Amino acid sequence: MPMIITSPSFMHKEEIPSRYTCDGPNVSPPLEWTGLPAGTKSLALIVDDPDAPDPDAPRSTWVHWVLYDMPPDIKVFPEGGKAEILPPIIKQGLNDWKHVGYQGPCPPKGRHRYFFKLFALDVLLADMGHPTKAALERAMQGRVIGHAELIGLYQRSG
Repeated sequence: MPMIITSPSFMHKEEIPSRYTCDGPNVSPPLEWTGLPAGTKSLALIVDDPDAPDPDAPRSTWVHWVLYDMPPDIKVFPEGGKAEILPPIIKQGLNDWKHVGYQGPCPPKGRHRYFFKLFALDVLLADMGHPTKAALERAMQGRVIGHAELIGLYQRSG
């Protein structure tokens, strides 16, 4: 069975509800996954936007959330997964606002794509404090045994 990540709040390649953006309460959406490969010791999640700042002329990939060392027995991630409600084993990195935790879509122009990338790892990573996406990706090199993506879309009204 392939590894799959979904959300009960939006379908793959469909609109992310404003609840999960800067136009709403800006809470993280609920997520669910199945099909983790045998030997999975931990999970990592990176949420980013490759269309920043303008999807017609993207210049960077903007990072919205970095999580690692999620236990593989967790199959459902609740809405609003803030650090204070997460099990202490789950660690969070820095987003591109230089904050720990989730920061939802807030595109300055056009409809952007938001990639929720789940990685199955064959190791529990060492505590890296609050790594950037790049630091987490370096730590995961050679340790990824499965991967799944959920893409959501968002464009601000007005």
